[in-house]
Formats: sequence, structure tokens, C-alpha cells
Amino acid sequence: MFTKWWTARSSKRAAALLLGCALAVSGCSLLPAEQVEEQLPTIAPPQISKKPEYEVTTQTLETRVEATGKLISMREETLYYTIDGKRLKELYIERGQKVKAGDPIASLDVEDLQKQVRDQKLQFRKEEVAMKETLRKKDEMPPVDFEAAVIAFEEKRQAIADLEKEISQATLTAPFSGTVVQLPVQKGDAVKAYDPICVIADTSQLTPAIKLEADELEQVTVGMKATVEINGAGTANGKVQALPVPKPDEEEDNGGIGGGNGANKPETPDDFLLVKLDKMPANVARGTMLSVSIIVKSKPNAIVIPPSALRSIGSRTYVQVVEGETKREVDVEVGEQTATVVEILKGLEPGMKVVGR
Repeated sequence: MFTKWWTARSSKRAAALLLGCALAVSGCSLLPAEQVEEQLPTIAPPQISKKPEYEVTTQTLETRVEATGKLISMREETLYYTIDGKRLKELYIERGQKVKAGDPIASLDVEDLQKQVRDQKLQFRKEEVAMKETLRKKDEMPPVDFEAAVIAFEEKRQAIADLEKEISQATLTAPFSGTVVQLPVQKGDAVKAYDPICVIADTSQLTPAIKLEADELEQVTVGMKATVEINGAGTANGKVQALPVPKPDEEEDNGGIGGGNGANKPETPDDFLLVKLDKMPANVARGTMLSVSIIVKSKPNAIVIPPSALRSIGSRTYVQVVEGETKREVDVEVGEQTATVVEILKGLEPGMKVVGR
């Protein structure tokens, strides 16, 4: 009986111990989890940017004069009438058409002039009869009256000749073989004396042409090297062939106006600076736009640095020269400057290094 009591009591103790252990274990799981320390990234100190360094070099410095222009023909002519107040009866050409010397270009309506000639010729036949009678009576007439009659007769003869000449000028013809490059009129237009009817050009004699300002023109001489970039045809090399012919003061004052009725004077090759190309590109047309660059001065072996390396304070101009790990300021004398380099006349030697900005 004692043994049974101990066993039962021992069983209760064992159960209590097991329960206590279970509660202890479950109690640990109910506690909040321990926080993990955040790993912060390593912050690198800022890097101080290093200023660029450039080597002092030499190169050929070129001073250029540049302008835009066009291809013109060395032989072209503007055709016009000297008769005023007529209309174009016929136009025998089209723009771009090729013509030969002597081909008809246009004709005016001169029927009124032709009628005047017919009427005057008929009247003149009567005058001839009267003149024969005057000649027979010459000895009976005062010399002054006879001379007046002869003059009047000759004036009527000349009037007919003048009308016939006007009629003969009613038809324009091509002065040489070429191409119709301008045609500002059409059939039926009223024509004023000296107004352009068409422009004929020999398109086998094309050359680049530009106009320069007076101060630029003073720098250019015949024979200077030039580079010509023709739209759609690439770049070609050449030399200055001719300078524009100076205009008389009267033409400069009135803007180059000439001809009758204040018509604009047509441009000629004499109005342009002309460039002779080493080789003309194929398939180019008169009037094609282009740009010309003329070398007016060339200086070989010039000491140069980039513009960003040049510094100034007041009247002082200097650079920072790199010497190992140190830098020192050096005063310099500047020559020519372009968009990409500055010439140094004094203060630097090739091979040195300078600091940019």
C-alpha cells in the first residue's frame, strides 16, 4: 500500500515537471524577437574633380575669308527690246530650252507700225513726184526755198527708214548657242523698253562666284587658294581667278540701276569674285548655291593652346603650367585666335602642359 501511494505521488510530480517545462518553452516563444542591427552603407568621401590638362602643340594657322555664292556662266546675256509700249505676239522658247545662235526668241505685235510704213510709202510716192517738179524749177526758186524742200523730202524718207528699222527689231534672236536660264515673260505681256525678256547662258562655262564686303575684299588677291563646297556636288579646290570690277560712282550711288525706265541692271561676271576650280564636279547647274573659303593668311608651326586654357585678370593674360605635381602661372602674349585654338607668341614652348577650366 505504501508503494502504490509513492508511485501515484511520483507520477503527479513528473506530470507537474513536464507541464512546467512546456510552459517555460512556450513562454520563450511569446517574447518579442530581438532586433537585428541595420547595416549602413559605407559613405565614400567626395572626389574633387581634376581640371583637364592640355599639351602645348604647334600647327599651321590659317586665316580665311568665307562667303556664300552661286555658280554663274562666264558667258550669258540678257535680251531686251528698245521698243516701248508693245505686246509680245509670239514667244518661241521655254525655260531650260537649248538654242543656237540666230534662233528666234520672241516677236512683238507691230502691225500698227507696218500700217504706218505702208501709208507713208504711198504718201512718199506723191512726194517723189513733187520733188521731181521742184528739181526742174530749181533755177527759178530762191536757193533757201529749194533747200527747205529738199530737207523736208529727206525727213520723210528718213521717217520711213526709222519705222522699218523698228519693225526689224521686233524679233529677238539668240546671240550665241546656249540655254534659256531665265524667262520672266509670257506671250501677250506688255513690254517696256530694256525690261528683260530672257537670259541665255553658255552652261558649259560655269564658275563659282561670290560677293564680299569691302574690308574682306581688301584681304584677297588673285591666285589665293580656295575651297568650294557646292550644294549636292561635294567639295572642290581651286584658286581666286578674278576680283569684281569696281563700279563707277554713279552706279554705286543709285544701287547699280541702269537701262531705261529704271530697270535693274543685269548681273555680269564682272560683279563677282570668281574662283577657278581644279576640276568642276559633274552634273552641276547654273545658279546652284555654294560656299567659298579663301585662305588669306597661313602661318606654319604656330604654338597653340585651347581657348579654355587661357586666363586673364585685368590687363594680364596668363596660363597655369603643370610641373610635376605642382602648377605655376606664366604670363603669355597672344597672337591669332580661332574658335578652336589660341596662338601663343611668347611664354610657352611645345611639349609643356597647361591647365584648362
